[in-house]
This record gives sequence, structure tokens and C-alpha cells, in this order.
Amino acid sequence: MPDDLSLLLYLPHREMEDRVFAALAGAGFDDVTPAQSRVFQRIRRDGSRLTELAEAAQITKQTAGFLVDQLERGGYVERTPDPTDARARLIRVAERGQKAIPVGRAAIAEVEREWTAHLGQRRMAALRDALARLREITDPSL
Repeated sequence: MPDDLSLLLYLPHREMEDRVFAALAGAGFDDVTPAQSRVFQRIRRDGSRLTELAEAAQITKQTAGFLVDQLERGGYVERTPDPTDARARLIRVAERGQKAIPVGRAAIAEVEREWTAHLGQRRMAALRDALARLREITDPSL
């Protein structure tokens, strides 16, 4: 069993990601990349500015803009005027993106059920708690 923490964190993440992307592709959302999803996942309900998405995803503003452009072409997001600042634009989840979200969530729920069956309720709850606590010091968007 590997004891490198980075590998122990990465392998389950990769499995979850692979399963989500397989479910998305099976539902006709086969044009989304992992890089795009990392930006997409950070969009707030009321929309996000590009600079906020870049910071939350820990990428440059230029990279975020490139990924948002791709997502916009795919119909997953749209740019709208920011009601609080006429000069700014908000990135919001568009109709196609709204349809993809439940597919991804269902895949995640399926994997979580499998992991809970394997680990047991108590260990799964402890894992979730530990990862949520680590997020407090590792996620700049909090």
C-alpha cells in the first residue's frame, strides 16, 4: 500500500473524476475537459467574475478566460452584465451547464455510496470531515 499522502489523495480523486467524466460523456456532455470543469465548479450561484474564478481555481486570468471561452462555446456558461458594476461581466452557468450538473452529481453520489460501503459509515464521515478541515487551509476561495 502506498504511503505517499499525495498519491493517497490523488488516486481516489482520479477515480472519482474518471467516473464523473464517463457519466457526462454517456449523457452527451463529452466535450468538457478536467481543466474546464475546475473553473466550472467554482462558479457561484449568482455568477462569478473572471478574476474570482481564476483565483478560486488557482490559475491565471488568461487561462481562466481561455477556459471560460471554451465553456461558453459549448453552451455551458454565459457572460452577463454584472448588476453591481456596469463595466464588469459575470460568468453564469447556462442551460447546457444546468443540465450537466445533475449528471455529475449522480455519478459522485454513486461513487460515494460505493466508498461508504467499502469504508463504513464512520470512516467515510471521518474522511469527509478531515478533508473539509484541510480545505479550510488549502482553498483560497473560502
